[in-house]
Amino acid sequence: MDSKSLGASHRLIDLAQRLRLFKPVSPPGNNDDNSIEDPAVHQNGFKLIPQELGASGAELAANPIAKPPERVGRKRAAVLICLFEDEEGDLRVILTKRSSTLSTHSGDVSLPGGKTDEGDANDIETALREAKEEIGLDPSLVNVPAVLEPIYTKSGMVVVPVIGILPDKRAFKPIPNTAEVEAIFDAPLAMFLKNENRRAEEREWMGDKYLLHFFDYEAENGKYVIWALTAGILIRTATLVYQQHPDFQERRPKFWTRSC
Repeated sequence: MDSKSLGASHRLIDLAQRLRLFKPVSPPGNNDDNSIEDPAVHQNGFKLIPQELGASGAELAANPIAKPPERVGRKRAAVLICLFEDEEGDLRVILTKRSSTLSTHSGDVSLPGGKTDEGDANDIETALREAKEEIGLDPSLVNVPAVLEPIYTKSGMVVVPVIGILPDKRAFKPIPNTAEVEAIFDAPLAMFLKNENRRAEEREWMGDKYLLHFFDYEAENGKYVIWALTAGILIRTATLVYQQHPDFQERRPKFWTRSC
């Protein structure tokens, strides 16, 4: 296979380098993640390693960032925000529709991911392992430049979003785990900053009023509604990647940023 077929675009390489400098915002009083003052160390606990990235997708995938230390304690999960470029050069994200037979969130759209196993060294390993189990994504194809702020659910679960870059989409041959995944599709990342095909519902929990966002999307293999936590993570990701605020009021739940 020639270098062009494995090549990552300059845009993906620049994006990976920029995301490596990202430092998650830690809410006041939140001690779930390490607080490190050294600017050469990521707030989630891993060092930012300078790299000379060429145009090769294989080189990009083979140089992942150093990984954070193991986390113990509360229930924890990680999801993979896997980004790639389409033929027009637009960024897209891989999503799944959960199986209708699952006991929780059946039929919902989600990012590949799941609960931390005892053998997982860190959140990155959890996200990549779960993506392989759910959709057949080989971890060696993915470069991980950043980990976002952890999100707390009402049930007390900590969900850690992991950003991954897939330099060569053609190398990914989806293999859905039918016990967990009903469909695999992708959507443009930029749509999560736009008002088109979006609606919102006001909800309240423990006196906190917030908005749940719903994005309607039609892919080749069906119509999907991307909402709640998944939509919130993708709004956050799009805001970071494109360095601009959404065209709508976000008003995120306060419990997402604190222990419940």
